Amino acid sequence: MYHMNITSALVKNAKARVARHKERRMGTAKKKVLLLLFGGLSLGLSGSPRTSWKIIGEMAREWEELTRQASERAVNSLYASKLVGVRENADGTFTLILSEKGKNKALTYDLARMKIEVPSKWDEQWRMVSFDIPVDKKDVRDSLRGHLLRLGFFEMHQSFFTYPFECRKEVEYIVELYDARKYVRFIVATDVDNELHLKKFFKME
Repeated sequence: MYHMNITSALVKNAKARVARHKERRMGTAKKKVLLLLFGGLSLGLSGSPRTSWKIIGEMAREWEELTRQASERAVNSLYASKLVGVRENADGTFTLILSEKGKNKALTYDLARMKIEVPSKWDEQWRMVSFDIPVDKKDVRDSLRGHLLRLGFFEMHQSFFTYPFECRKEVEYIVELYDARKYVRFIVATDVDNELHLKKFFKME
């Protein structure tokens, strides 16, 4: 039994390494294509799944940040990975669309670019995020914690974070992405006993 547990752990670790390797291989062009589609821009294609997709017509200014060749390679790779699909048009051409899997991936990349706007004047309120996420959802807990730290939150302890400026919509975006709403609480406070320490951390003094 002990040997079987060791083997199971090794298999799990190997799968995790493969997943991380695949994520690293998601190149800039493919990320850009996903984000542009997520933002509502369209792209016309010709071809078929049996051959390859080719971009037709003029590319919008946002698309032209990528070369046509790089875009076509990215489109075909994303199609093979089922991150995008196509919708056939009446004239026999196709329009590139995001799959549900692609939308989730685009949300993740969009999150990586997220920043919280800092107002010119502080409203003297502290925003606090508290969460109690089950052990079997450790990946969700770690991801949420990592995103809050990247956004600049102060970690009061492992599942309690503080920020001085309005950030509710950013927090809700992250929470919805990981389907963690029932585990997360958002608090607004005006009186915090370690305020001087927090102000020093956020360089508000």
